[in-house]
Amino acid sequence: MEILFITHKYPPSVGGMEKQSYELINGAAKTNKVHTLIYDNKTSRMKFLLTVPMKVKKILKENPGISIIHLNDGLMGLCGIFIKRITSLPVLMTLHGLDIVLPSNIYQNRVVGWFKKLDGVIAVSQATAQECIKRGFDRDKVYVVRNGVDTEMSLINKKAGFRKTLEAKLGIPLHDKKILVSIGRSVRRKGFSWFMTRILPQLDPNIIYLIVGPTDPNIRRINFFMNLLPKRIAHIIVLALGLGLDEIDVQEALGRDEIKGRAFYLGKQPFEDMVQILKHSDMFVMPNIKVAGDAEGFGLVALEASVNGTPVIASSLEGITCAVIDGKNGFLVPPENEAAWIEKIHSLLSDTSHLKDFGEKAQQFTITNFAWKKMVEGYLTVFKKYHFQQQCQKAPLQSYGAGSNPGLSGPMVLDNYYK
Repeated sequence: MEILFITHKYPPSVGGMEKQSYELINGAAKTNKVHTLIYDNKTSRMKFLLTVPMKVKKILKENPGISIIHLNDGLMGLCGIFIKRITSLPVLMTLHGLDIVLPSNIYQNRVVGWFKKLDGVIAVSQATAQECIKRGFDRDKVYVVRNGVDTEMSLINKKAGFRKTLEAKLGIPLHDKKILVSIGRSVRRKGFSWFMTRILPQLDPNIIYLIVGPTDPNIRRINFFMNLLPKRIAHIIVLALGLGLDEIDVQEALGRDEIKGRAFYLGKQPFEDMVQILKHSDMFVMPNIKVAGDAEGFGLVALEASVNGTPVIASSLEGITCAVIDGKNGFLVPPENEAAWIEKIHSLLSDTSHLKDFGEKAQQFTITNFAWKKMVEGYLTVFKKYHFQQQCQKAPLQSYGAGSNPGLSGPMVLDNYYK
């Protein structure tokens, strides 16, 4: 099977989608002939998008054995309809969450309409798949293949002296502290400021909260200009660009008397430090809240915490429930339910030996079920379906679509997939 992968998210650029694209392409290349069309970050992204169909035509002419074309996200999916005009090959795309729910009428009516004309859609979670089906996608052409995680992080040793390093960074002693940590950009849906202001003040005083993620020195200026625009337009721009406006509320909350010395916004950290922070934290929290027109497509940071042995507690919301399996590699709590969050945190931290034991079991569960190899196998299962149809010119094979039968999502029966 020969596959052409087209993506604008790829190393050396850093990010979850870049890692996912890298692992998919290189994993598929181990057993298949792979061709790539990758944005090189040297020209403008718009120029790259406009030249994709022409470049695809050239690649197909030079490589007549290609039988599958894959587009790695919604932005690349914009090129899909033009690629369909120059080839009869199956064109599939991956949707990650926001690229299906963006609340723009033009986007939903036109762009999502184009997506429906492609041969198949691979969603990173059941929640994303359901958003596709709500919008009229053919149920038998929607598949769920969960993202993976870098399981090799589990092999990194926990440094005995790092807690002292962290004490110096925070400026407080940690010998009697319980550490909660969140990782990510301060977009509203992450719920960082909600957790700081609504949950942290009601927790035991020896519990502190760390946020690791990029900051933007221009965020207040950006927010000022967003406020000059009509609210709906500003909201769409904020979502489309992933602007971390919650950083403003986080910074303001840090100055409150009841939060001072208990919450710390560490900004972006080197990978090695981020891993050590996870390993030295008592719990990872993912307190997502519902934001209109936005969605958490998956929950990769929760898996990164789990693979480092850190117990996870997360909002039972959207794609998070496809990454955090309650009682297996974490605990799910109703979003924005203050009493439930407070009770769960206190309950888990009251028995540290049990929590440590759970973290170890959760780590193994995540390694077993969320290795990149698992993700690649899922994609190849979908690709093979289209490859065989293309090669054999027979009646459609058994559908593995998300709507094929109860409990079946993409190429995997999820209830039986988790070990």
